[in-house]
Amino acid sequence: MIKKEEAVLLVIDIQGKLATLMHNKENLYRSLQTVIQAFKIMEIPIIWVEQIPEKLGKTVDEVSSLLQNDTSIKKHTFSCYQNDEFKNKLESYNRKQILVTGIETHICIYQTTMELLQNGYEVEIVADAVSSREYENKRIALEKIVNAGGKLTTTEMLVFELLKSADDSNFKKIVPLLK
Repeated sequence: MIKKEEAVLLVIDIQGKLATLMHNKENLYRSLQTVIQAFKIMEIPIIWVEQIPEKLGKTVDEVSSLLQNDTSIKKHTFSCYQNDEFKNKLESYNRKQILVTGIETHICIYQTTMELLQNGYEVEIVADAVSSREYENKRIALEKIVNAGGKLTTTEMLVFELLKSADDSNFKKIVPLLK
């Protein structure tokens, strides 16, 4: 089970024109918005990463507007784990459960997840908050991730798993996000 005190949300590369080309992008954006807002309400750390933003563009407004108090980590490698700034920030939280969102599932999500798994992290992909331009690329990447020991979840499943109970003090703030 995912625990608030062990979790970190990773938001990868929701940038520029590429983000607008994702399969089922409306659902992707909605899921990202929900999970980011829920993590902020529950005060769970979020790491926001951008792939060569000077070339691919900035994170889309639908997502960056929710992260405006955070600073993105710029990367050139497909795997976030190859970036020292990312590794240092992740290690500073001293948490082992990583929830992964972003694009593209078969490139940056896949490579980051494989390296996180190889380095002892528990990784769950928020399946409705990741995408690729082609659905088949997403499907195959998720299958390979699961076969390597990663797990899948959805935005709603994750949020309720973190809340654990309707008695959680954040329940009434978070439930409207899911409607």
